[in-house]
This record gives sequence, C-alpha cells and structure tokens, in this order.
Amino acid sequence: MAGTGSGRVAGNLPADVTSFVGRRQATAEVKRVLSAARLVTLTGVGGVGKSRLALHVGRTVRRRFPDGVWLVELATLSDPALVEQTVAAALGLRDHSRRDPATVLAEFLADKHLLLILDNCEHVLDGCGHLSARLLTTVPRLSVLATSREPLGIPGEHRWPVPPLSLPPTEPDTRAPAGPRDALALFADRAAAVAPGFALSRDNEPVVARLCRRLDGLPLAIELAAARMRVMSVEQLLVRLEDRFTLLTAGHLTALPRHHTLRATVEWSFELCSEAERLLWARCSVFAGDFDLDAAEHVCAGPGLAHDEVFEAVAGLIDKSVLIREECATAVRYRILDTIRQYGRERLAETGDPAGPCRRHRDYYLHLAEQADADSGGPRQPDWAKRLRIERANLFAALDYCLTVPGQQRDGLRLAAALWFYWIACGFVRDGRYWLDQALQANPAPSRDRARALWITGWIATVQGDYQAGLALLDESRDLAQQLGNETERTYATQHLGWARLATGDPQQAIPLLDQVLARHRASTRWTAPALIIFPMQVFAVGTAGDTDHAMDLLDECRTICASLGERWALSWTLNAAGIACLTAGNPRQAAAHLCECLRVKRDVTDQLGYPFGVDLLSWIAAAQGDWTRAAVLQGAADTMWEPIGRPLFGFDALIDQGQEWRTHTHDALGDRAYHHALQHGARMTPEQAIAYALGE
Repeated sequence: MAGTGSGRVAGNLPADVTSFVGRRQATAEVKRVLSAARLVTLTGVGGVGKSRLALHVGRTVRRRFPDGVWLVELATLSDPALVEQTVAAALGLRDHSRRDPATVLAEFLADKHLLLILDNCEHVLDGCGHLSARLLTTVPRLSVLATSREPLGIPGEHRWPVPPLSLPPTEPDTRAPAGPRDALALFADRAAAVAPGFALSRDNEPVVARLCRRLDGLPLAIELAAARMRVMSVEQLLVRLEDRFTLLTAGHLTALPRHHTLRATVEWSFELCSEAERLLWARCSVFAGDFDLDAAEHVCAGPGLAHDEVFEAVAGLIDKSVLIREECATAVRYRILDTIRQYGRERLAETGDPAGPCRRHRDYYLHLAEQADADSGGPRQPDWAKRLRIERANLFAALDYCLTVPGQQRDGLRLAAALWFYWIACGFVRDGRYWLDQALQANPAPSRDRARALWITGWIATVQGDYQAGLALLDESRDLAQQLGNETERTYATQHLGWARLATGDPQQAIPLLDQVLARHRASTRWTAPALIIFPMQVFAVGTAGDTDHAMDLLDECRTICASLGERWALSWTLNAAGIACLTAGNPRQAAAHLCECLRVKRDVTDQLGYPFGVDLLSWIAAAQGDWTRAAVLQGAADTMWEPIGRPLFGFDALIDQGQEWRTHTHDALGDRAYHHALQHGARMTPEQAIAYALGE
C-alpha cells in the first residue's frame, strides 16, 4: 500500500489547498461517532461541506489507523460496477486475477486497520452500499466514512447530517457569551485572500452576518460570494445577492430553501461571468477530475470561444473561485467542484451544441492515448507513465462516452487498445481487462481494431494467469488477422500465443512460434515496445532450456536496439529473464548482476508489476549463496508487494514451484522463529525500502 512504512504517514489524503475554517464541534462529534460506529455517512445538500469535513476528520484521526486513511473519490464515476475497482486503485491494489473484485479487496484488507473515505456516493449508491456491507462484515478493523446526499441504507450505518456553518443570531443577546460564528470566519478568511487587508470589524460585521444568513451558512455559497470581494464591497454584494434571490424565488417555490440558496448563488456567479467564461464553465463540465490548459484549449474552444481566448477565460474562472488551481508534478492543473460541474452540465445542455464538447473531450483523450502508444518505445516512457496515471478519470470518461453513445463504439475499441501501456506497463491490468472486454463485446464485427484489441486482452489475461481465456483470445486474434490479411496484428497475436503456450508447459509448440515472430520483427526493423517484449520471452525460453550462451546473445541484441531507441521498460524485462537464465545455469553472481540492473531500470520507469518479480528472484539468489536471513527478508518484502497485484510470478507454475523450494530451504536453514522474524521484517518494508534493500543501498 502506497504511503506506508517507517517514518511515513500511511494513506493518500491530499494536502489542504485552503485553510479549514471552523467546524470544531462538528469535527469532535464526527470523531466521537466514528470511534463507536464503523460506518458513518455524512449527509447533506451539495455545497454544505461534507467532503471538506470528511477530509479534515480523516487528517485528525490518522493516528488511530496504523494502515492509513485512504480517500476514494467517486464523483467522476458513471458506472456502479466500477466502485470496487476505484477503491482498489486508491489503495494501490492491482490484482491480476479474474476473481471477484470485492473478494480480492476483502482478502487484501483482512489484517489491516484503516479508514476508507468514500467521497460522493450518491450517484453510485448501490455499488457503495454493497461493497461497504461486504467489507465491514469480513474485515474486522476496517472503518468507513462516507459522504453522500442520502445514506447508503445498509445495516450498522450511522447517518450524521452535516449542518450549515454556525451563524450569529439575528438579534444577539448581549448578556449571553458569543457562540461560534464559523460562517463569518469563513467569509473573512476567503475575502482576505482576494482583498488583502479585509477583516471583520464592528462596522462591517452586521452586513457580513446578514450576507452569510442570506446564504444559509452554506460553505460553497459563502466561498463563491467572498470571491466577488475582489471587485465589490460587502454592502454591494448583499444588495446584488438580495436582488437576485427576489428574482429567483418565484421560479423555485417547490425547492428546498438550502437547495435554492446554493443554486441561486451558483447561478449568480454564472451571471457575473463574461460570455467567454460562461462558455468555458459549461464546456469544462465534461472533464472528469482535473485537467490542464492544453486539454481546456482543445476541448472548450469552439463557437463563441476561440482557442486563444481560453487562457483568459480560465484565469477569470480561477479568480471567481469556479476553477481551483492545483500544482502538479508535470504542470498546473485545474479542478472543478462537483456542484459547479453539475450546474455547468445544465448550462451546456442549453447551448446549441451540447454534444460538441463531449465529442472533443473523447477526441482529445483518444489522441493522447494514441500518442502514448506510438511513443511508448522511446525515452519518454517515464513521462507517459506519469501522464496516463494523472489522466485516469478523463480516460475512463472518454471510454464510457465511446461505449454508451450510439455510433462511437469503434473508437472505444481503439482507445481501450491504445492504452495498453497504461494497463500493462503501469500495472492496471484489471481495469484494462474490464474496458477491453466491454469494447470487444460492443464491436463484434471483424476489423483490424478488433484483432488488435483481442491480442492485447489475451496478453493481459496471460499476465493475470488466466491462461485458458488468454489462449482463446489470442487464437481468435490470429485467425481474424489472417482473415483480414493483416500481418502486423497476426505477428503480435502469434507472439503472445507462443508465450501463453510456454507458460502452460507446452514448449514444443511455443518455441517455434516465438522463433517465427522474432524473425518477422527483425525483418520489419520496426521495434515497438510490444515487439521488444519478444526478447524476454525468447531469453526465458532458451535460458530455461539450458542454452545460456544464446540467451546472453539475445540480451546483447536487445540492449543494442533499446539503446538506439532510448527504451527501458522492455529491456528491464529482458534483464529479468536473463537473471532467470543465469540462475538456471547455476551462476547466481551473474544472475544477481542482471536482476539488480533490472530493478534499477524498473525504478526509473515505475514498473509496479516488475518490482516484486525482481525482489522475489533476488531472494532465490540470496538463498543460493547461503545468505539465509537476507533471503527471508526479501521473501517477506516480495510477499507484501505481490499482495496488491494478485498471483505471485504471474501464476507461472514452474517459477512458483522453484520459488517454493528456495523458501523451504530458507526456512529449514534458519529455523521457524528466525525465519518468521526475518519474513516480518521484510513484510514491513515499503516498495522503495525493499528495492533499496535488494540493491544493497
């Protein structure tokens, strides 16, 4: 699990972008309830501050949960079936198997003491309810803090309605001590940020109090109003806001007052925007999660908003607190609150071309995925790995658009296949299998795109250890490619078919297929990253058959090609296979050299699937050299890293059997007590610590 380890705070809670104001009593009460109930749901209207309160509580109770407080953001989900995968992704859990995701989560969390914050559950209520009920029943030290406009409705749930911020009474009693005035404090804090020098005073406090009462103490409404202090006084704000409410009341007589207050405030903010800012607000509502300026310019530019006008409109919406600016490792990004996004969607539906931004969003992220695909065999692999992880929510939204809008399914197939580097090299194979299965089901007609998606899905199935499904998918891909006369897709399907047959213990059929594919790749001279994966397959095949010299020649050939391209990921897997070949030949020293180089390269490209493989194999070498304590520590570290991935060593029976033999030797050499002590020492390491230990750093 990311974020665990000695001296580090477990979990994934983001840093506060703005200060948390007030809510002292609410924080204390939620903490108290959370200590007594394992499922607490914060309910309330949009904009009342459920998410901010949940995050604040999460930060204050971190010491109670040794395995961390973990935020799962659900606002951008459209399919309840993805709740389990989203929770798994937030926890850093990457399971390769085809098992039920809820079972995988339950097993992963079984011995952990942590808090899950499920944020924005209302639109995937069934998915959240079913998963929470399952996990709380099977994981004894799990607690869940949910935010939703309505409760999950499962046994054991404690509903805690989040009230608006506290306000001073209309006619204060001078004889009584002043109570909390969180609404005024929030307004003052946010107003001072845009109008330096502003502070509550005896003169302006009555007007601020009236304004906050008019806003029903709703934090989002107060923050939107405070953002206007850049250009208005408090008195002007109040006059304009009351005029606006008077106009709106007649149109929303049946709405709850707080719903009306929030909508009125959001609508008032919309009215104060320029025409360009309004168009941008409506169009950027198609983004899921955050986005950067380049994406905004491509998706939001259109009739009424030129490409070169988008930047100024973005700046204007940041000034008005509609967009939130966030620093990212790669670039500045922008986020839009869910309530603001929903209002933007309503306004988008009223424009002349509501489908245009959705289509441009899909086109932008399809182009991004295809860029990553085309560039995945070069020096920018680490950059693409980071970028694709950051864009996860938008990529999933684009896939959802393709598979739900009539006539767009073929692009869904292209997009799901183009993301192979994210699915496999970045370690999100379960997500990849889900989306590729959906896309293949929606596109049964014969096509090159289908042939490509079939072999990529077959590759993923093989990595998951689901060999029978993998063989069926790869056979279908090869037959279809042959029927279409497409040599490229036939070559890739044959490559992975050879590997799947090798993995299932059929080298007689596998090796001729792999030889045939290597000859085709050499003849084409077009070395993509998927093509370069033929080298670890070949090195493994000939190395485990005892031909170490041929394996080393293949490694040298791969090095030369990868050096010319700047490629690192496929090289790391070839080094891994070379380590196995040297171990098979009884040369642990040379095996260690290859495996240490492999781990260093994998660390450069953040290959989450490759880390435990290298650490596991290095434990064999330590055992082969009689360094039994080191072997046991590395075994414990590997076990912990395999846990969120799924089947150790990708379910390859020959490797699993060999690994078990080394474990038995290590246990016998150390004795029960020393072995388990060393195993636990390794199990407590973070992946970074385990890799450093494996490398002797």
